[in-house]
Amino acid sequence: MAFIEQYWHIWLVVLPLVFLGAVVDSIAGGGGLISLPAYMMVLPPHVAAATNKFAASFGTLSSLLRFLKSGKVHLRISLIAAAGALIGSPIGAQVQMWIPDERLNQIMVVVLPCVAVFVAMRRDLGVSEDRPVDDHDRKTMTQAFAIGLVIGTYDGLVGPGTGTFLIIAFSTVLGWGLLSASGSAKVVNFASNISALVVYLIHGQVLFAVGIPALIVAILGYQVGARMALRGGGKVVRYLIFVVLGIMIIKTGCTMFGDQLQAVFFVTHG
Repeated sequence: MAFIEQYWHIWLVVLPLVFLGAVVDSIAGGGGLISLPAYMMVLPPHVAAATNKFAASFGTLSSLLRFLKSGKVHLRISLIAAAGALIGSPIGAQVQMWIPDERLNQIMVVVLPCVAVFVAMRRDLGVSEDRPVDDHDRKTMTQAFAIGLVIGTYDGLVGPGTGTFLIIAFSTVLGWGLLSASGSAKVVNFASNISALVVYLIHGQVLFAVGIPALIVAILGYQVGARMALRGGGKVVRYLIFVVLGIMIIKTGCTMFGDQLQAVFFVTHG
């Protein structure tokens, strides 16, 4: 009873948003934009990040298994992209130490609207069926590795929206439908999540009293999201990509201009 009394208020804040984030992440990536802030409301930053990664890792795995069962994952090519991501992620993390946060936000404020406009102009994105995939084609393998390397570097450098950018890259560069791109992105996400989770576990940062209930809720959310994607097809994925990009633009803008807006508020209402 004391255990429940100690954690119920944390569960009340975290679990609903973890479920929502898992649904979004399963379909279009970017679910961490919803779940991570929920953890950070009630937990220290490092514990929040580690506990979020714990639940998201196994939630992603459950979604991946559902996509695999449906045949919507190009596994071999996705594993090559995952290898690139595992190399790129630590590179991005190292570069992050050299670039001020303010400069990163300025870059994202420019890049994100451009990505949104690109997706909007590509009306055929996700509508067409996959091109025939040759798992042993050198060009395809090279492109997949490059996608993983570049977006893995972004993951280490910035992080949020990695799954969304993987989906867009798989669809645009490799010619996959958004549904297959979403399923295949889970392979890369899972590899990246597990590599980070191992570090968190070694340092004892995961709060299991929150992480285990969140894991259960995340698995449910990922299953619901995968079902929605498989039933709704590429149109559902495309719609939620815009939602995720919109959240990222708002979040980045608030981070950059939050102090200025707060100052204006105090001047006008002070």
